Amino acid sequence: MRKIIISLLLAASATLTTVAGNIFDNLKYDLRVGYNIGGAAPMGMPATIRSLDAYRLTPSVMLGLGVYKPLDNHWGLTTGLRIENKGMNIDAKVKGYHMKIVRGGEEMEGVFTGTNHSEVEQWMLTLPLQATYYFGDKVCLKLGPYLSYVRSHTFKGYACDGYLRKRDDMNMKPDDPRGQKIELGSKNEGRGDYDFSDDMRNLQWGMMLGADWRFHRSWGVFADLSWGFTGIFKSSFTVMDQKLYPIYGTVGVTYKLR
Repeated sequence: MRKIIISLLLAASATLTTVAGNIFDNLKYDLRVGYNIGGAAPMGMPATIRSLDAYRLTPSVMLGLGVYKPLDNHWGLTTGLRIENKGMNIDAKVKGYHMKIVRGGEEMEGVFTGTNHSEVEQWMLTLPLQATYYFGDKVCLKLGPYLSYVRSHTFKGYACDGYLRKRDDMNMKPDDPRGQKIELGSKNEGRGDYDFSDDMRNLQWGMMLGADWRFHRSWGVFADLSWGFTGIFKSSFTVMDQKLYPIYGTVGVTYKLR
């Protein structure tokens, strides 16, 4: 019996070694440099957000190492590691928007009507795992999940050019339009500031769809669309009525290493 068990263990070990060797055979590597365009947005436009008045580009760069494992002439697997920033800088007109602000050292909560300015910065490490299909040897489509560890994050801004219906009674619902009317002035005077950075998540995951086109033996271009399934805030965060999901497109260039 001992000989049989030892023989089975040796056979299993040899099989695993062969499979592991096959996995790491014929790997292809490339460098990826890109730019992320997008933002943190709710699923559908809520009635409290009336318009998006300004969208400013941020230094949302991406640097990554891609690893590709061909399975046959068309199919393969793509993974790798990315260092990236997913930022956002916007102005939006809102009405009856649940908000918590600080003005003159006093914290106030209630519903706000006016202009909401938001700035977001999220530096993260992202690990994608995608099924890849090649059309010939130059163009491929990719689809699969991704996982991101957010190393540093910022979500701050201010409410201005409007008013806040202050929530005086904690038994009032967060979106109750009653309460003391607090006038909020211009961007530099009398505005209400907020900073929700400590309420943001450290882990995000979602799906990523993309395409690559290699126009040269070593050089190529790519475009990706990532859609987060987790909101950028922790589940305990209740200031905003809607979850904000990270939705970003990425465009960039690739350089084949091997």
